[in-house]
Amino acid sequence: MKKYKIGFISLGCSKNLCDTEVMLHHLVTAGYELTPDETAADVIIINTCAFIESAKKESIDNILDTAWLKENRSLKGIVVTGCMAERYREELLSELPEIDALVGVGSLDAIVDAVKSILDGAEKKFTAFGDKDTCKLGGDRIVTTGETMAYMKIAEGCNNRCTYCAIPLIRGGMRSRPMEDLIAEAKDLESMGVRELNIIAQDTSAYGIDIYGEYKLPELIRRITKETSIPWIRLLYCYPDKFTDELIREIAENDRVLKYIDIPIQHISDSVLKRMNRHGGSETIKDAISRLRSAVPGIVLRSTAIVGFPGETEEDFRQLCEFIKEAKFERFGAFTYSREEDTPAYDFDGIVDEQTAQDRYDILMRTQLSVSEKWNESRIGQTLHVLCEGFDPVSEAYVGRSYAEAADIDGKIFFTASRPVNEGEMLDVKITESLDYDLIGECVL
Repeated sequence: MKKYKIGFISLGCSKNLCDTEVMLHHLVTAGYELTPDETAADVIIINTCAFIESAKKESIDNILDTAWLKENRSLKGIVVTGCMAERYREELLSELPEIDALVGVGSLDAIVDAVKSILDGAEKKFTAFGDKDTCKLGGDRIVTTGETMAYMKIAEGCNNRCTYCAIPLIRGGMRSRPMEDLIAEAKDLESMGVRELNIIAQDTSAYGIDIYGEYKLPELIRRITKETSIPWIRLLYCYPDKFTDELIREIAENDRVLKYIDIPIQHISDSVLKRMNRHGGSETIKDAISRLRSAVPGIVLRSTAIVGFPGETEEDFRQLCEFIKEAKFERFGAFTYSREEDTPAYDFDGIVDEQTAQDRYDILMRTQLSVSEKWNESRIGQTLHVLCEGFDPVSEAYVGRSYAEAADIDGKIFFTASRPVNEGEMLDVKITESLDYDLIGECVL
């Protein structure tokens, strides 16, 4: 009996990747074979992103590129899943006939039926759109991030209702996963050899408020620390208005919580923050940063901002640039505003033209580059504890990360060693050279 091969393209954020991994598990359990070779696949699944315009374009480009395989190779069908499938289901079905099945974010367990319908030659296109506010969260998955690192999504959706963001429309309101489910998942990941656990959600710091009536992230961290031996626990997407004293104390005192926090600010001008409907203004942001830096010496802060938001004036932008110089974020990224239909900001006046927004982006990132270069240069001569991720044949060096580098979004540490080093090994590396965002060093044995 032929064993059909399934290819998978996962786009967008790490939260989307967790959904991909759940669907992969469903497919393998059903007897399908996964293949990284798209030309050998019988069916290809594209898990799409629709957060901003550039992400939507990338999703559509991947669908059209994959459609070529239907005409020129043995590909029998394309399944589109994820945020774009959820948000634009009617448009995709009518405008992209290349698509053979659509599966929404509330129907991950329907992925097997979607594939089967294609392989059975069903005349009608398969669609599945379950209730995203009541669907099962999490589930067994096949980890695709290597042997050393994994993400754990602790909640779905978001209640913040930022005026520029379509996530609540696509993913629904915030729903935290029960703590016992998360502890069980952390234990499973530990048994796989995971050395770094990245805790994620749309708003990680809000974990538990919906099902327990209070913020439970500190307790979750303590439980994971107590019930597993995973050495590195990294917190991503923690909002500045939810840094309780308890959370900061847990970050400071728990040796296995990496002293690295992703704290998206999006802007610093109070007028812009108000139009964005961000919870808390500039003083909330500054207070959170001050408390973190005071309580956790050496903490690395990562943040993001949006430029060109409707109504952003030159003075607003100047305030943002000055703040970036003052805050000295070790890690920082920016985006130009993307006007998303069905969001409140879509109808805002004061539209900033694309060229002005791009110019502001360039200025802001040049400002940050100076900050990043100085910080990286200050690390020369330091000895850092590094998690090895393997050998890079291009640089002919091992590659890894310290507590200060999150996977996929920050730089790397390239290092040499006098003996073979295994993936997943944790060792000390003395930094000898600094690049813009990467570091070079020598293993201290």
